[in-house]
Amino acid sequence: MGMHKISNQQDLTAVTEKYTAKTTDYIDGLLEHPAMSRQYLPDMRELDISADENADPIGDVAHSPVKGIVHRYPDRVLLKPHHACAVYCRFCFRRDMVGRNGEVLSEDDLSKALDYIRDHKEIWEVILTGGDPFALSDRRLKHLFEALNEIEHVKMIRIHTRVPVADPKRITAELCKVINDSQKPVTISIHCNHANELAEAAQKAIKMLHQSGAVLVSQTVLLKGVNDDIDTLEKLFRELMINRVKPYYLHHPDKARGTAHFRLPLARGLEIYGQLRGRMSGICIPHYMLDIPGGFGKVTLDSAKVLIKEDHVEIIDHRGVVHIYKN
Repeated sequence: MGMHKISNQQDLTAVTEKYTAKTTDYIDGLLEHPAMSRQYLPDMRELDISADENADPIGDVAHSPVKGIVHRYPDRVLLKPHHACAVYCRFCFRRDMVGRNGEVLSEDDLSKALDYIRDHKEIWEVILTGGDPFALSDRRLKHLFEALNEIEHVKMIRIHTRVPVADPKRITAELCKVINDSQKPVTISIHCNHANELAEAAQKAIKMLHQSGAVLVSQTVLLKGVNDDIDTLEKLFRELMINRVKPYYLHHPDKARGTAHFRLPLARGLEIYGQLRGRMSGICIPHYMLDIPGGFGKVTLDSAKVLIKEDHVEIIDHRGVVHIYKN
């Protein structure tokens, strides 16, 4: 971790003891830009926790039938083999579960998680997340792929990762061979929030992943002071497309504890998002999404299921239930 960067600020021990701080040499080389340092360097405001913030803002625990599995939607599950990351983003919705607060699944726990997938024939897609799956060793990744490839009713494997734009040297020929050898189609969702993350090393890593045969999509979090303006988002989404990554999700920030300084009102987010449609090809534009707090699933924010009121937002989930979201 680039502690020399952090030490130039005030004493942040209270923050880093609560929420793990870690960067990479690659990220350290980008931190001079405010949009980058804001994402990665601790901030005293992380100790300010509002009443509506939650250690589990999207309700993972409520949908976890066995350790390491989150089964929120019938046809897909999250499989979380560990809770380590190459870097720790200051806005992370799992910040209370990763880093020193997280753990690696034991062999027995992983076996039970895989048994759960085997026993539930409705599971069509397995999504490897965590933690960052690419923080695992090639050996462990290969073991996971081999186990999933043997489950007939699982047809797709997806990986959610920050590594290609945070620690690009981790994307090696050996890692790409694990992906290329998969008998199931692999989709890799790359978490990228700013075009500055797509420097030369990251572009090379992304190209290697593309050549491995994986389908590449992106997820971005709309963050105040990082990318909450039309020009920044336009540049990011165009650069992703040029690098063969389809912008897939633009997430409104989750109400994780100590992250209020990253959130902007939904109405402002919708205003920015609406401007994209007049400036960019539709193929460059992701879906603007919100994970309804409490584990009620995702909703597309520019839809009839979201009603902006004077002091709150009414959101209808996929079951037809109305939720009140306070800005």
